[in-house]
This record gives sequence, C-alpha cells and structure tokens, in this order.
Amino acid sequence: MSQNVTAIHQLAIIGGGPSGLFMLKKLIEKGSHQLAIHIFEKGKQLGAGMPYSSQGANDEHVTNVSGNEIPKLEQSISEWIVKVHPDTLSRFGIDLERFREYQVLPRLLFGQYLSDQFRLLQKKAIEAGIEIKVTYGAEVVDILDVPNAEQVELRFADGEKLRFERIILCTGHLWPKQHEGKIAGYFDSPYPPSKLKQVFNHPVAIRGASLTAIDALRTLAREHGYYERSADGLLQYHLNTTNPNFSIVMHSREGLLPGIRFHLDEPILGKDSLFDMDEIRQIRAENEGFVPLDLVFEEKFKKPLAEVDPEFYEEIALLNVEEFIDKMMSLREELDPFLLFKAEYREAAKSIRQHRSIHWKEMLCGLSYTLNYPAKYFSAEDMMRLKQTLMPLISLIIAFVPQSSAEELLALHDAGILKLVAVGNSSEVRPLAGGGIDFYIEDENGVGKTTHYLTFIDCIGQPHLSYDAIPYLGLKENGTVAPARLSFRKQELASKMAAENQDIEIDHQGNYYLRVSGIAINDYFQVVDRYLALNPRIYVMAVPFIGGYNPDYSGLDFCETAAARITEALTAANVN
Repeated sequence: MSQNVTAIHQLAIIGGGPSGLFMLKKLIEKGSHQLAIHIFEKGKQLGAGMPYSSQGANDEHVTNVSGNEIPKLEQSISEWIVKVHPDTLSRFGIDLERFREYQVLPRLLFGQYLSDQFRLLQKKAIEAGIEIKVTYGAEVVDILDVPNAEQVELRFADGEKLRFERIILCTGHLWPKQHEGKIAGYFDSPYPPSKLKQVFNHPVAIRGASLTAIDALRTLAREHGYYERSADGLLQYHLNTTNPNFSIVMHSREGLLPGIRFHLDEPILGKDSLFDMDEIRQIRAENEGFVPLDLVFEEKFKKPLAEVDPEFYEEIALLNVEEFIDKMMSLREELDPFLLFKAEYREAAKSIRQHRSIHWKEMLCGLSYTLNYPAKYFSAEDMMRLKQTLMPLISLIIAFVPQSSAEELLALHDAGILKLVAVGNSSEVRPLAGGGIDFYIEDENGVGKTTHYLTFIDCIGQPHLSYDAIPYLGLKENGTVAPARLSFRKQELASKMAAENQDIEIDHQGNYYLRVSGIAINDYFQVVDRYLALNPRIYVMAVPFIGGYNPDYSGLDFCETAAARITEALTAANVN
C-alpha cells in the first residue's frame, strides 16, 4: 500500500461494507470538497460487508428487508435488477416478470446490488471533485491517535503505517473465536456458513432462536435432506436416509420464536420518530441530566400508537413499561412456541395480503430504532430495566423472519427434525476438551439437567463486545477511548447493588456507574475519553464496539443515520 493523496483534508474509512457505503453517500451529499477519502477494505468486495457476502451467506440465505424498506441509494432495486445478467437471475431463482420491490432477496444477490451502488458512488465522488482511493486486502490491526500532529495513525497487518486527519471506523460485524478450532464440534458462530456444509448424523445443538439461528437452519437442512411442496401447497421436509439420526435442538432463554415479516405502513421504521438535539437537551434539563425510559416509551410508542390503533391503545393506555411487557410476553408464553409461530405466520400473511400493518408491532419496531440515540443519557437504572424487560420483546418482534424462512422452520418441526428448549437464565454451555459440549439447564424448580452434544453452534447474534474485547490496543493503552458507562440516578440503590453486580463501579469521588459494553461515544459517534473529552479525529460506527450506547443497532437505516451524524460533525470541523 502507498499513500498518494494531494487534497488538503485526508480521511480514512476503515471498512467498505454497508457502513462505508452510506458514509461515502453522506459525504457526497454534503458537497464535501478538498477532501481525499481512502477506503480500506479487508476483503475483495465493496458494499456487501459480512451479511451480504460469502462471509455471511450462501445461496440459500435471504434478506429480512425488501427493496422498499432500505434508504435510498443511486438506484432502486427495481431499476438495478433489470440489468442483472440472466445467468445470475437464474442462479437465484428471480423471475423479472414476477419481481416486486417489496419482496426479500437472496443475500448474495443483494450484496451485488450494494457493490454496484458503491461503484456508482465512487464515480459520483470523483465527478464532485472528491479524491477517492480504495485498497483491498487491507487489515487494520491497530490505531494510534497522534494529538501533536493532529493525525491518526493506522497500522496494518502487513506492517505498513499511514496517517490521516480523520478516520471513521466502519468495520461492521465481528464474530470473535473463543473455542472454535480448539474444541471439536464447537462453532462460535455460523459464519461463514460454508463451514456448516457438512453432514452430522446426530443431534446438533444451537444456542439462539432468531435470525442467526435460522441462517444455520437453512444451511443444515439442505445438507441433510430436502424440501418439497405437497399437493395442497404445504412445504414439507424429508430427511436423507444416509443421516437418520440428524436433528436440530434450538435453545433460547424464553423458549420463544422470533416475529415474522408483516406489512409496514412506514417501510423505513423510526426514521421520522427520532428525538432532535434540542428535544434531548430540554428533556435532560428537566430530568437531572437524564432521558427517562418511561418518557421515551410514552412519547415514541404509546402516543403514536393511539393515533393509528386507538382500540389497542385503550388496552395498554394505563400500563407502564413493565406492565406492557408482562402483558405481551405472557400471551406468548402461554402457547406452544410452534403453534404461536404458525398463528403469527398466518397473521403476517394476512397483513401482507391486505396491506394492513400490525400497528403495535410496527410502533415497537420504530421505538427500538428511536431508543438508540438517547440511550447514552439513560440512567443506569433505566438501562437495566431496558435490558431486562423491553429488549427481550423487541428482539423477538423486530427479527422480521421472511415468510420462506418461517415455512422452512415449520416444515422442519412438522418433520420431527427441529425442537426448541427454553433454558432460562441459569443455563451453561460447557465445552469439553474431548470434543462437543455439555448443555446444563435448570428447570423452574432449580433441578439441573445436562445433555451432551457432539456439535454445538452459537447463534445468539452479533455480540456486544466488551471494552476489553476491542481489538485496537493503541486506542485503549493511550487512553484515547474509554469504557461506556452510565450514571445512577439513585446512588443509594447502586451502593446496595454493587456487591452483586460486577458491572457497577465507583470512581474516586464515590460516584457509582454502570459499565456497559463497548466504548463511549458522543451524539456524533466521536470517541470520548474517561473525562468526556471528545476526540475530533476518530469516529466509530462499527456496531460491535458501540452496543452499550446503541442497544438496538441494526440495518441500513442505522448506517444512514449514523453516517449523517458523522458528516454533520465533520462539516462543523471544516473538513469539507
């Protein structure tokens, strides 16, 4: 690699996936000039990132969003797909005459779409006078801030070092390996899914029951049997005779299955429901510097729901967060998870057919998006409430399992191949040196049971990485970044909880804080140190590193919003 830039302001985007795509888009839209952008991509493809490349998908994997549910790019899906080579369309089973923009796409095909949009943006950037350079196969292994030079140094796996005035970390998903490769039969994630294209003639344990687990199911099912339609159109699964002992056992905390895609009145969820900066300042001024969770729930869920579904609103009008969650979860917990899933599949199909939303679910999805931005101003007490009550329901509803995946899951269950086990909060996965794992589960009476599995796949989704797990030692050792943490509103409560909660810490002035995952950032995704001093040179929108302050980051809409905030800060700093 060599640095060959002549513009005044030199900016590095680390990662050329969806985050980098939207970062470039926003910089162009802002009319940036005198700017040299160097994009460093570890792989060989721009735009796709992990989810939409071979690192995260095989041919059988599909998106959980449709073309009309993504932020606007240079071309719509409908405009782009008519130009795709017929062989590619045939490979993915796309019939142009039947194609509609509201249907989901194979993930690898969607990755090609994003790559093409990136190329169009590169061309547009050059035409706008922005110097742009892309380096593939570039792995950044460390980052050092150089305050005296007002630069940031990137260190690469090949030993090269380069400096820039600003850097934006857009590295996307990260799936650390802990036991994989050391313990036979243990997979720390199902990615890349090509590693699951093998035959297991025994039960396979999966931890998790949402989209990541369904990715594993789609691959495993095709390696061990096949699907076909019955005469009445029902999808059925048949196990190969060569692996008669194969089955899949999913394990989830609540023993519930995720929500299914339904019709959305507002395809880009939550985009128009964010608090603006002035609102946040006013709320904090009235609440001792905090943004109360109850206020967010009232303003961004219940009030909008009252307008679109007054009948349902009357049922929950007097309920607080905990009471609402108890009501909705109890309804789900009373039924067999597969019977409930089948009922919700029919409900979602009706919603799509009639173009009618399931309003409380849509409002909840919008709320989940809205929560990201004031979350850094929650009290520690409210963040614990959020994680213990609201997030479990949100994580179920916003999964948006595609109809085809729902059908496959039901077919596997009907064939006796798939079952779901509730594991509660006391379960434990115990890797064994000789291979496989023991899954320890306690029942409601505290009685433990251990089941041995030769193969285990951890599918709990993208982990929120702890501060200690952040891979860039230079940022941590030099104090450039700090652990994300939240203040307690009631210090006496924190004092009582501290002995039992290792995430509660106390500073030299005797103030208690709750340490949450990842690093601290401000509203513009700039890193801040322990003393809340912002760093004007380093921005982070790599989702695994900022989960503490963004409890429900997900999707291209998050990428666009984060990129807009970063561009706003860059513009204010005259990097344009």
